[in-house]
Amino acid sequence: MSKQEHCSIDQRPMTNDQRVRRSSSVIGQAEDTPSSFVVGRSSECFVHPTAIVDQPCQIGKGTKIWHFCHVMQGARIGERCILGQNVFIANDVIIGNNVKIQNNVSIYTGVELEDDVFCGPSCVFTNVSNPRSQIVRHHLYERTLVQRGATIGANATIVCGVTIGRYAFIGAGAVVTRDVPDYALMLGVPARQIGWMSRHGHRLHNPSDNGIMICPESGWRYKEVEPGVLRCLDWPEDEALLATNNE
Repeated sequence: MSKQEHCSIDQRPMTNDQRVRRSSSVIGQAEDTPSSFVVGRSSECFVHPTAIVDQPCQIGKGTKIWHFCHVMQGARIGERCILGQNVFIANDVIIGNNVKIQNNVSIYTGVELEDDVFCGPSCVFTNVSNPRSQIVRHHLYERTLVQRGATIGANATIVCGVTIGRYAFIGAGAVVTRDVPDYALMLGVPARQIGWMSRHGHRLHNPSDNGIMICPESGWRYKEVEPGVLRCLDWPEDEALLATNNE
């Protein structure tokens, strides 16, 4: 996650009555609002009155946290993110800039989302591959990395310990059990690669005689430079799209 401005959050306790009375406008306009998760007045974050943000944590400028979300202690959330209704962010989770997390998604300890990731409604992450109720494995959480620009479709499941490559596209309901290449289109249970997707979210078809595929929206060229490795020939892999590059 790049260097950014963070919200400051008041740590004073709040009663249930005070929680109910809070306005749904941008948090922090009233300096004396008693709350354990009031965003500082100098920031430009939004936390809905029904959300809970434990301290300490970091929330980037322009981020919006909506109804019934819970952000736990130690979480780091970047700038311009959106957390939809009933999103849970566990301890020490790292979320980059411009990440969109739709309703009913839980991001558990061990998961990292890089910049520009999209998580569809009710997609599922895990952090232990062999859980048992009677056996504590908190020290065995496995790392899951979702790299820049990847999309995870609604109700997809990401089994822990994998890396999802840049701009990969995980179809709705797929179950990912292994690493996913950059730009790969993954469908099914278990998920299998059935093609390639452009950064703008279009399936790439009909390679030319020299292997070039064209995105129908951007006109950018893509080529499989070696078996299983796709690259964009018109824009650097680690640079944000112009439409989202607000730095």
